[in-house]
Amino acid sequence: MNTAMILKNLGILLMVEAGCMLPSLLVAIIYKQSDAMAFLLTIIILVVTGFVMNKVPARNKNFYTRDGFAIVSLGWILLSLFGALPFFISGAIPSYVDAFFETVSGFTTTGSTILKEIESLPRGILFWRSFTNWMGGMGVLVMMLAVLPAAGANTLQIMKAESPGPDPGKLVPRIGQTAKILYLMYIALTFVQSVLLLIGGMPLYDTLINSFSTAGTGGFSNMNTSIGAYNNLYYEIIIGLFMFLFGINFTLYYQAIKGGLKNIYKDEEFRFYLFTAVGAILLITLNTWGPNFASVWESLRHASFQVSSVMTTTGFSSTNFDLWPVFSKSILIVLMFVGASAGSTGGGIKCVRFVLLFKTIKREVRRIIHPRSVYTVKYSGKTVDNDVMSGVMSYFFIIIVVFTISLLLISLDGFDMVTNFSAVVATISNIGPGLAAVGPNGNFAAYSDLSKIIFSITMLFGRLEIYPMLILLAPTFWKKVNI
Repeated sequence: MNTAMILKNLGILLMVEAGCMLPSLLVAIIYKQSDAMAFLLTIIILVVTGFVMNKVPARNKNFYTRDGFAIVSLGWILLSLFGALPFFISGAIPSYVDAFFETVSGFTTTGSTILKEIESLPRGILFWRSFTNWMGGMGVLVMMLAVLPAAGANTLQIMKAESPGPDPGKLVPRIGQTAKILYLMYIALTFVQSVLLLIGGMPLYDTLINSFSTAGTGGFSNMNTSIGAYNNLYYEIIIGLFMFLFGINFTLYYQAIKGGLKNIYKDEEFRFYLFTAVGAILLITLNTWGPNFASVWESLRHASFQVSSVMTTTGFSSTNFDLWPVFSKSILIVLMFVGASAGSTGGGIKCVRFVLLFKTIKREVRRIIHPRSVYTVKYSGKTVDNDVMSGVMSYFFIIIVVFTISLLLISLDGFDMVTNFSAVVATISNIGPGLAAVGPNGNFAAYSDLSKIIFSITMLFGRLEIYPMLILLAPTFWKKVNI
């Protein structure tokens, strides 16, 4: 392990975080509220700490695979530890554990909260809260590679460790250029959504907050009752549409620009993502029409918004879906596990893994029927390597193990099973709200500090897709042997 290079890159990352706090500091100054000094102090701490770490001498400039994983896992922990300081120093969140939970929730684009009342908080704090969603959506280290491609991380290892999905690749030969392309598309979509919301009459501040949270599929709103507070169909259509768009693999957007929109629909994962969403919308519409909504259009309106929000793991709410029939809530729970597409800003297990799982099941059934035949798993016309399939199967097993351990530990707090089960699903899938006490009108404040730390770890496990966090627990990972 190249410790010096890891420290240097972590130092750069902290200085990037300091730069990302400047817009929040500006907002705090504009609104002349009490949070400006908290941001200023945090920025100074970040710059000084990052500068010192970056000046660590490194004789060996080589960059190894596990170094990339170490930078990602340790980087996200450091970002959250320092990113919690504005909440804590300003007094907006007096408990540092709570501030850490809120920050991890923001960076991992989870959207779970311990806040019982949001609208009274300082504007700069709320801006930072949503901006962490935007930063974490595409990945903070991918941002670092886009801004500083010569930072020393000259391989795919950081992007592979941070990007959601089985195996992200390069859009163009140079990794720095790939990061820039991803962020340009990310910024462009965020800008278009912001313009459309402004055209609809949403205030500029609210527009930025909701656009950042939509783009990062994080779901932090500046309203206590989320998007439902506006009761505006136009806003729900725009935000619902862009939640769905940000849940699509960004590689497909690049391919569409190069070769046409047909390339998007040809993708098997996109078709699974689209048809699953449409099917869920239709079922929930029929199930809630009558018991919850008087007209089919009202039912369709909220079903469409909530399916888009839950499947992309954004977590916005247009209504209290915890009051829906059990059948509809069960569909939402399933969608929480499924999640969005690989290579998107969404969380969950990812659609591509379910596509490959179903193909594997189909192959095994055929093998049983025709034991002498040879069957291969193909995805989009290409044969899938056994290593990829093994990785998918391992991921499903590990996610169940992490889920089970987390559920058992937080159950010590004594909450009911629905609350605990949905809370773990909401955090490990980076969704935000669950059901019952942690539903769209609830929060995680009543849980103990131990449970909040467990939830924070679970959110990091979910966002970084298990392995970058898991390898920190492996003794061999810390041995000074370069691989």
